Amino acid sequence: MKKIVLAVCAALTTITITAQNPKVYFTKDITPESLVKIYEAMGVTPKEGQRVAVKISTGESSQSNHLRPEFIKNLVQKVNGNIVECNTAYGGNRSTTANHKKAIEQRGFGEIATVDIMDEEGTINLPVTDTKHLKYDIVGSHVQNYDFMINLAHFKGHAMGGFGGVLKNQSIGVASSSGKLYIHSAGTTTTSWHSAAQDDFLESMAAAAQAVHNYFKQEGKDIIYINVMNRLSVDCDCDGHPATPEMNDIGILASTDPVALDKACLDLVFNYDSTTGDNAIPLQNRINRQHGTYIVDYAEQIGLGMKSYQLIDIQTSGINGTQATTTYRYNVYSLDGKKILDNATNLDGLAKGTYIVNGEKRIIE
Repeated sequence: MKKIVLAVCAALTTITITAQNPKVYFTKDITPESLVKIYEAMGVTPKEGQRVAVKISTGESSQSNHLRPEFIKNLVQKVNGNIVECNTAYGGNRSTTANHKKAIEQRGFGEIATVDIMDEEGTINLPVTDTKHLKYDIVGSHVQNYDFMINLAHFKGHAMGGFGGVLKNQSIGVASSSGKLYIHSAGTTTTSWHSAAQDDFLESMAAAAQAVHNYFKQEGKDIIYINVMNRLSVDCDCDGHPATPEMNDIGILASTDPVALDKACLDLVFNYDSTTGDNAIPLQNRINRQHGTYIVDYAEQIGLGMKSYQLIDIQTSGINGTQATTTYRYNVYSLDGKKILDNATNLDGLAKGTYIVNGEKRIIE
């Protein structure tokens, strides 16, 4: 049985693996069938009569690395879902509803499902728990038409956020065009482009993602999360001419906890064993350049989710009764910040003392 590495980077994660740690499901197979399997592995499905939204990015051009219709078709049709999107805040072919609909048809999404531009008929304000920058989250009014959301994200780099996963897909992605401006400006404006200080922007994204999560966690609603780690360019799907990916595909990951899911994907990127022709360093550098990992730190801080997790490999032979094989990894620092162990499989050999193990202070006796 193969083993999938749980690479827990030093931050604020928890060392103890308990039943409370969110489960993040993994498969290395990136196929329409595996996408359905990993959805089923979570065990959270729409109830009869619930209206299902599948939130994706429709991509800026045919050259973008967005998830293709043929890849998501089986899942979307299995849940009888509508594909949902919102208009962009920048110039391009998706900044108006009319142009966005044309782009959707050109990409082929209309052939597999109804596609709903959620801000076509206006916006609503969702309450935010964290009011440090935002007073509310401005989203497409059609979000009210849905009881269940599958946040189906393409994990990749991003010029502004450092990376894009489910947190970005839920914050910027579900926000209306004016809501996108509001988040990017950290609550300063809804009518013009203004780039806030980087950490303020990342904090605003986390707050907006939490607002959507809370909305779908009301009684009678629910939300689940999937990241597809393929075509791992440093550039987002909003880029019509993205850089060619320099690292190989990794797989599909899914969870009911968006913070744990994005953190697991980040760990896989930062613990990637780069070789000639398969190089994760450009994506690592892009994420670091934008302080991108901070969004999961802040999202955990405001209570959206947890950075600790169990990474569970679903065997391709089936889901029911599958036993997961999981190997835990440890990053250890001295109290003055010196790295002692990097991606270690155990803590054997550590001298007695106090260390920071996966972000938590731990005494070795």
